[in-house]
Amino acid sequence: MKQPIKTLLVSAASAALIVASSASLAAGHSCTNDTWNKVMKRGKMVVGVKADYKPWGYRDSGGAIVGMEADMAKIAADAMGVDLELVAVQSSNRMQFLENGKIDLMIATMSDRVDRRKIVGITQPNYYTSGTNVMAPKAVGIKKWEDLRGKPVCGKQGAFYNKVVSDRYDAKIIAFTGNAEAKQALRDKKCIAWVYDDSSIMSDLSSGNYDSYEMPLNSEDDNPWGLAVPLAEKDCIFGNFMSGLTFNLHQSGKLIELEKKWGIQATQYLKDQNKRFSDWIQ
Repeated sequence: MKQPIKTLLVSAASAALIVASSASLAAGHSCTNDTWNKVMKRGKMVVGVKADYKPWGYRDSGGAIVGMEADMAKIAADAMGVDLELVAVQSSNRMQFLENGKIDLMIATMSDRVDRRKIVGITQPNYYTSGTNVMAPKAVGIKKWEDLRGKPVCGKQGAFYNKVVSDRYDAKIIAFTGNAEAKQALRDKKCIAWVYDDSSIMSDLSSGNYDSYEMPLNSEDDNPWGLAVPLAEKDCIFGNFMSGLTFNLHQSGKLIELEKKWGIQATQYLKDQNKRFSDWIQ
């Protein structure tokens, strides 16, 4: 029988204390563990999440921030035995908030990239992913990427997806200056689909404004998301604790549960990670 998620997460904390010491020696620096100690002393963790990216992070009718990543933040705080404060961040300021100490942890739809690893401590394993997909009217009946061949497909100017889909599937990309214009062109039937980031498409589909549309394809060119701690604490207690937490969220299937809870279209990535980290004894 699988252990409760709470038990698994708490055990990760103990392992983090051991791993942090050896990791810090390997990295050539001693861990001050400032953020971890601050959180534990005050009994509260401040986590930066999105407040405008439904269903990962958004405000409910009462103004509270809710969503899949808000739930992840609550799981982390509960595992540490502290209260939780959520702070709304945007793509333009999320790393700066973490650098400046305005938040202790960041779980905010951030893709794990080399340049970002130089600024914040992105822990492993990654917890989610986004990739290239399309939004199309259900009535069009798109079933596979090859169905785009020779057809007009709306896109946003400057998005790398445009060239990939054009070269790979010979789609006729009509690029617009912004997403709003591209989606309006889709409504006006100037194209059979809109190609973009699947997480953004899923956000639109969950908004209730696109009930006659769907995301019918398997996403391609995954770009994993990472949660982040302050850079100096990535290989110390805080970073190792969050690594253990993410591992257990994958192994237990909790992330798949949260995906389903928030009405997010099931991703192959979470299924693969759940299988990858499965307990061989089970």
